[in-house]
Amino acid sequence: MAKRIDVSGLSAYYGSHKAIDDISMTVEPRSVTAFIGPSGCGKSTFLRTLNRMHEVTPGGRVEGKVLLDGDDLYASGIDPVNVRRTVGMVFQRPNPFPTMSIFDNVAAGLRLNGSYKKSELNEIVEKSLKGANLWNEVKDRLNKPGSGLSGGQQQRLCIARAIAVEPQVLLMDEPCSALDPISTLAIEDLIGELKERFTIVIVTHNMQQAARVSDRTAFFNLAAVGQPGKLIEIDETERIFSNPSVQATEDYISGRFG
Repeated sequence: MAKRIDVSGLSAYYGSHKAIDDISMTVEPRSVTAFIGPSGCGKSTFLRTLNRMHEVTPGGRVEGKVLLDGDDLYASGIDPVNVRRTVGMVFQRPNPFPTMSIFDNVAAGLRLNGSYKKSELNEIVEKSLKGANLWNEVKDRLNKPGSGLSGGQQQRLCIARAIAVEPQVLLMDEPCSALDPISTLAIEDLIGELKERFTIVIVTHNMQQAARVSDRTAFFNLAAVGQPGKLIEIDETERIFSNPSVQATEDYISGRFG
């Protein structure tokens, strides 16, 4: 079941450097929220705090709260591995496991998290590939390496791998930046379908993409180089692009800076 995210007073650090400062927002279940803003303003850092990937970086730590349906993901005793199973992530560049077959790529997370009969694995892999709109393209070569697929197919394979373990939230960090326009369109169509089942948060530098795929858009910026990134405003996507509340948002969207 898709879950709601409530973030309050969240700051993230790399060692002594504060990367983002005092961010609060709500992400509604079964919706797409897009993060936009200039490079270096903390969008991807913030995204990584939502499934505790930020801590994987040496010196990475956070202050504040991230609640998933009211449960604090950073409370003591919470296993980060379980958090990442609940809050899946798709990265900027397709990263299938190069030595694994298409089937094993999708099944990898399942095998880590429990024991399944072969028939159960077959069913979940097929369902996940169908969910990623990839089944018809690969069903006759499931035992071939995932690395042999095109870039767009590899990214959909990574999405299939992410949804196979049935997360409630799906984070996407610029999932189309390495793809051609046709593959980008396929991913965007897929995002529209996946939001029926998942809460989706996407970082994108492509403002047209944010306008096309998201229900709400958050604009991030930083006051100066070396300063932490801040959330400037978040609102319905149509309002952000047609009538933002903050001048800096309008300046960025209209191309005056960034």
